[in-house]
Amino acid sequence: APRPADDIAKDIAKSVELAIENAGVSKDEINSVGIGAPGAVNAKDGVIEFSGNLDFENAPLVELVEKYTGKKTFIENDANAAAYGELVAGAGRGAKDFVAITLGTGVGGGIILDGKILTGTTGGAGEIGHMPVGLNETECCGCGNKGCLEQYASATGIVKVAKKILSECDTETPLRNMEGFSAKDVMDLAKAGDQVAIDVIEQLGDYLGKALAHIACVVNPSAFVIGGGVSKAGDILINSIIEHYKKYAFHASRETEFKIATLGNDAGIYGGAKLVLE
Repeated sequence: APRPADDIAKDIAKSVELAIENAGVSKDEINSVGIGAPGAVNAKDGVIEFSGNLDFENAPLVELVEKYTGKKTFIENDANAAAYGELVAGAGRGAKDFVAITLGTGVGGGIILDGKILTGTTGGAGEIGHMPVGLNETECCGCGNKGCLEQYASATGIVKVAKKILSECDTETPLRNMEGFSAKDVMDLAKAGDQVAIDVIEQLGDYLGKALAHIACVVNPSAFVIGGGVSKAGDILINSIIEHYKKYAFHASRETEFKIATLGNDAGIYGGAKLVLE
């Protein structure tokens, strides 16, 4: 159930205290806190303007965390923070321009241009997961719109796509006998050669390839860095994305490099620390 921003700020403060204790340093030695949060984050004002995942609207999280920790606090969108982390310590190290995509519970994005996070006017830049790609979608995304990339390319989206394909074919597949199957189940079956699971990966690759081709037309990055739990599927997923990307991409961006993120769940921690240091 949704929780008030004040409660979450108190939990963050407890986590900060625990981290300080585990690090074996005194509280006075830590002077700042860096936060990565889902949604449209206005980093300048310290406000989460909207987050469907947290059910926040204009939540002053920085002000609240500073109140409970007594520490100067910085905030950024979680996928932006992860992209920044990959820039300073991961797959994006040495690159000045790249786009990071996190495929997990949702679909996040972070755009690095000339070594800096592109945030936009209100923190809404890089919201790749909310690009409209399903023009005939009838169900709502968590953001309130219909047909967002997140509805197909997230872990829950992959299951949704698989169920749709299952309803439209009679091909034999273990998925039909698996109640409550997961995105990982689909990926594992695709690697084992199951045709329905392979069809799901193809559709996923098409959605992502098209979305990334759109992004490349705007920012022309040197690389796409793909992370999040879904990216653990590895080559079978990445190769499908690349195949469809090349089909849709403008010729000047067709040879954009694709990389797997290397920092995992720590990417946002590195990014949050870098925000503080800068």
